[in-house]
Amino acid sequence: MISSIKPVSSSLTAITGVRRSVPTKLRFSPLPIIRSFENTNPFTHRALSSYNLSNFSVAAAVQRRDGFKVGAYEADRSRQIEIGVDIPDEQSGQKVKIGIYFATWWALNVVFNIYNKKVLNAFPYPWLTSTLSLACGSLMMLVSWVTRVADAPQTDLDFWKTLFPVAVAHTIGHVAATVSMSKVAVSFTHIIKSGEPAFSVLVSRLFLGDTFPLPVYLSLLPIIGGCALAAVTELNFNMIGFMGAMISNLAFVFRNIFSKKGMKGKSVSGMNYYACLSMMSLFILTPFAIAVEGPQMWAAGWQNAVSEIGPNFVWWVVAQSVFYHLYNQVSYMSLDQISPLTFSVGNTMKRISVIVASIIIFQNPVKPVNALGAAIAILGTFIYSQAKQ
Repeated sequence: MISSIKPVSSSLTAITGVRRSVPTKLRFSPLPIIRSFENTNPFTHRALSSYNLSNFSVAAAVQRRDGFKVGAYEADRSRQIEIGVDIPDEQSGQKVKIGIYFATWWALNVVFNIYNKKVLNAFPYPWLTSTLSLACGSLMMLVSWVTRVADAPQTDLDFWKTLFPVAVAHTIGHVAATVSMSKVAVSFTHIIKSGEPAFSVLVSRLFLGDTFPLPVYLSLLPIIGGCALAAVTELNFNMIGFMGAMISNLAFVFRNIFSKKGMKGKSVSGMNYYACLSMMSLFILTPFAIAVEGPQMWAAGWQNAVSEIGPNFVWWVVAQSVFYHLYNQVSYMSLDQISPLTFSVGNTMKRISVIVASIIIFQNPVKPVNALGAAIAILGTFIYSQAKQ
């Protein structure tokens, strides 16, 4: 052995001054280990202040008594026997944190989809509904910055220039998804939206020239087949609803591509990034919402919804707007903590929770073959996320 550690009893004797044992001479520099001991235990720090380096074995033994594991390297082997300290398992804490992110993300998304569908059933104006969602989120973040609840991002003109194409794609995807849910069941919209990986591979191959391994292409078969089976067996099929979900898939793929290319090197947190994205999307969407639907239609539709639903309708609008921002904010925050693979798996599980919850809440009739198509599509999405890594 390169070094030896004296028994604890001998070391304690040295500390108390009754008898001082002479340690074996060290054959390597102990300075890094000594500095580590000094920084981690005040008792050892006092011991090292009283003794010179030749007493390293004494200090190490006392440190061992306090619960640290002390080891050394064998002279004839390049392997570690036992070295370091006992510290709490950081990985378990990280797993708990990721679990909290996922649970919060899924819960907020389920609540949003339920209230969003309730609003659209009573107030079929998806352009205004989409605008209110973005406006609510933008207002929430502005208030948090002004009150210093959250730190405002440090941005410049270049940041907003690179964010603009991302915001355009985000706006299109958001409105298209809302239009889809105003025409068809929530479960059907999310079944079709589970086909987003197919659009991702297609766009990346055609526009970016990316190539993928064979398992990735094969994983698209169950996605496409499952979505097709679910579409042709949907009892309340609507072409506008179907096309809205498809356009939303395509738009969100471009959003992700623009975001990856344009935001490299930008030091903006996930929460603030989504806040800025919401504000720019609101700026883009508002004039189009006014042109497509307009205040006159909104006023008549609002009065009709309040007369049918009552004051609860106002709460539904507020709830769907708040929860839309919160679930998206949590998803962007989670990207700062987890890998893209973990995020993809979480997104797949999120769609399952939304589909199941919407079927239970709204009691939508589902054929067994339709459920089979949904299961195949979602399974294909999971296989794709695994094959792409």
